Amino acid sequence: MTVTPPPSNALHYTGLAPGVPAARDPFARARQLHVQLRYHAGRYYNDDAPVIEDGQYDALLRELRRLEADYPGCRNPDSPTQRIAGDPADGFTQVRHPTPMFSLGNAFDREGLEAWHRRVTDLLDGQPFRMVAELKIDGLAVRLTYRNGRLALGATRGNGQTGEDVTRNLRTVRSIPLILSGHPPAALEVRGEVYLPLDSFKQMNAERERRGEPLYANPRNTGAGAIRQLDPKVTQSRNLQMWVYSLNDAGDAPLPGSHWAALETLKSYGFRINPLNRLFDTVAEVCDFYSEMLQRRHEWNYEADGVVVKVDSIAQQNSLGVAGREPRWAIAYKFPAERATTRLRDIVINVGRTGSLNPQAILEPVVVSGATVQHASLHNEEDIHRKDIRIGDTVIIERAGDVIPHVIGPVDAPGRESRPVFRMPAHCPVCKTAVVKVEGDAMHRCPNSACPARFFESLKHFVSRGAMDIDGLGEQWCRILIDQGLVSDASHLYQLTREQLTALDRMGDRLSTRILNNIAASKQRPLARILFALGILHVGAEVAELLAAHYASIDHIAAASIDELTEIDGIGPRIAESIAGYFAAERNRQTIDGLKDAGVKLWQELAPVDLSALPWKGQTFVITGTLSSMTRREAEGKVKALGAAATSSVTRKTSWLVAGAAPGSKLATAERLGVPVLDEDGLLALLDNPDHIAAGTILSADAAPTPSAGPAALALGE
Repeated sequence: MTVTPPPSNALHYTGLAPGVPAARDPFARARQLHVQLRYHAGRYYNDDAPVIEDGQYDALLRELRRLEADYPGCRNPDSPTQRIAGDPADGFTQVRHPTPMFSLGNAFDREGLEAWHRRVTDLLDGQPFRMVAELKIDGLAVRLTYRNGRLALGATRGNGQTGEDVTRNLRTVRSIPLILSGHPPAALEVRGEVYLPLDSFKQMNAERERRGEPLYANPRNTGAGAIRQLDPKVTQSRNLQMWVYSLNDAGDAPLPGSHWAALETLKSYGFRINPLNRLFDTVAEVCDFYSEMLQRRHEWNYEADGVVVKVDSIAQQNSLGVAGREPRWAIAYKFPAERATTRLRDIVINVGRTGSLNPQAILEPVVVSGATVQHASLHNEEDIHRKDIRIGDTVIIERAGDVIPHVIGPVDAPGRESRPVFRMPAHCPVCKTAVVKVEGDAMHRCPNSACPARFFESLKHFVSRGAMDIDGLGEQWCRILIDQGLVSDASHLYQLTREQLTALDRMGDRLSTRILNNIAASKQRPLARILFALGILHVGAEVAELLAAHYASIDHIAAASIDELTEIDGIGPRIAESIAGYFAAERNRQTIDGLKDAGVKLWQELAPVDLSALPWKGQTFVITGTLSSMTRREAEGKVKALGAAATSSVTRKTSWLVAGAAPGSKLATAERLGVPVLDEDGLLALLDNPDHIAAGTILSADAAPTPSAGPAALALGE
């Protein structure tokens, strides 16, 4: 990448070369230093081609700082010295994105990519199209807005519609220009990925290991956490970097006609564009590029988990549009999960918030996908026996992206059959209560709701972002509050005082104020979030939304019978029994009463929903197997948005089974019960034409179902 150089006369004012005079006017000299420092920062951070030594750059920066100290009028917000972080913020402001920051559909093999290419070709009526292939950086997506060439706003992706204003933190990322080069439009919005370089991540972990502190799990989470630090000095210390991957808005100025041209334009403004990006005409060329990148994935100083493929023409992108929350004109071709072998040293049991006894593998440390793995999931006793995993075995470990590493199975070796078979303990390892295992449940559980381990995990869940979102109360503080006897029930959080918090070691006024403010704000969380936060067995975020859509208050839910609960689409007898059992327990009723007394809003005004306007009202979908263009959860979200219910079991009431790759027993059940089956292309065709479905039939003759490759499978529009 080439950065547009500063004016030629400014290049002489380095202040370093003998005989080259610096400007005598301090204000003029400060302007010269601004130009020089921006130029050299671009050469270093964006081009990876510095023209001066680090010591010389530091000398320029020190000179500018002295000038700004002696002549405060020299300092302005765009000065290179202003990348230095200021005081911590009290919190982040929510900002709405002018256009959504979409997620991408996924392809996991060549067939999935070619299927996407065929769909795009069909949607473009056979028009040829070029494709840009870019590495999919494993970082944090952000949006940058510039006004008159100056950085005005930096925001996280958030939920795609709304993110957080992290401008102060992003100003510390040296590869993000504060002032643009060239002739940018008055208004400009770009998007890209902020990431933590691998060498910085390794150095941070080495320092933490020396101090005896827990190691960070992976660069992505560590980098994302740095962006969301309230103290910009922490962000600055992480040495974050950014690749820009799209030009989204240029105000009144015309946008380039292609994505490739847009990237070239962004280069000219001083943005850091990945030099490995390529432009291709055929899907075969993209596949060759993917294979090359897969082989080279460990060469780079950052993590990449695949290749993003985009239609190059902006006009064709606009014609293709968006399906749900995913653009049809782009797809992520993911790298396969990486594996390694190591020795299984032990199997320990962790007790979860619902009482589940979760076996965890203790491993000889091994590097997988760029992260050092010492622990891995073993799911449950049945899974351990099915794989015949025994302590002392050499085992295969797999890790894909942010997924928790898990043990695939043992490596055959002489004598391993003599090792003892693993058995779950008969009593809870924490409270010693006899363990129970309900028929049909894969998990062994501690039934003691007062078990200290269960409460610790429950409290962590209660304060987490997806639940009550009490920022500042992380795992460490949850443990301290419990150990100090300040919290033995979730409702006790709302009784905490400033005096109690500031008396804790390393809890200052600023942090205590932040925590208390966030606790107070959590009293107004939506009912669905509160239901999820309570940690009721089998009540995840989706079931909590179902309950909140049918009941006006937590008292109404507590009073509902099992029969009433099972009348809700998506709630079966097992979930209903769990909900009723939760509210029947005295300890849980005390928690609810404590939340009421604290002023937590446990009711809501149900907004009327015009279900008649949703085309799939009355339909019930079951989605099974692996989909190439989206996850199962994303597919369920799409059908729910059209009014349908998404359930996990196939019954005679099921309207449609969507069968991806390796669908398992649900496909056989659907065939036996005569439930219509869609393959992935059939589902996509229905999503593109939602009015074609009603009462379990396809209304359009053009989209009439035809047999697909699998038995009883239907494909639409093929």
